[in-house]
Amino acid sequence: MTPYRILTLAAALAGAIGLAACNSGGGANTNGALTDQGYSLGAANAPVTVIEYGSLTCPHCAKWEEETWPGFKAKYVDTGKVHYIFREFLIHPEQDAAGALLARCVNPDKYFATVQAIFRTQPQIFAGDTRGALLHVAQSQGMSEAQFQTCLTNTDALKKVGERQQKALDEFKIESTPTFVINGKKYDTGEISLDKLSEQIDPLLKK
Repeated sequence: MTPYRILTLAAALAGAIGLAACNSGGGANTNGALTDQGYSLGAANAPVTVIEYGSLTCPHCAKWEEETWPGFKAKYVDTGKVHYIFREFLIHPEQDAAGALLARCVNPDKYFATVQAIFRTQPQIFAGDTRGALLHVAQSQGMSEAQFQTCLTNTDALKKVGERQQKALDEFKIESTPTFVINGKKYDTGEISLDKLSEQIDPLLKK
């Protein structure tokens, strides 16, 4: 999907979730952990870097986040062994783009908590109430409805979403989510267990 294609979703996105048109920007974007390259956790100089490409509307991503992420974080991120980076990837363009925009409009310290909250709203999104689901998440993170409307109709931010999507396609040929890239090598996709990830990570820690 090209940046142009993502940009043309702006009008469709506003119509699909019932937002008023508005082009002014949302909240802050970076605090050292959140950049255009993704949201990072753990030591930047860790011997292993794991990038997860995740769709906010992907049930497999939500399941991995709920069941595997806590153990992965405790074993590798909290111990300084892995530098973890989460990057949004659009599987369902309008809904994923809306979620990605929202996550980047909240206080950067709340980015990952917002991602997790969006994962939990998937049943409501799949039932067709994207606006209601995301508005609830936004308000839980301290945003007003006006700020929410402004955030999700920010065409400059939407263009950046498209650019990040294109980079994922060009750099790693991402096709599905979750996809994990370990020290620059695309490993696998799907609900990968902690044991399977450990098989790839642990030998790199011994080098």
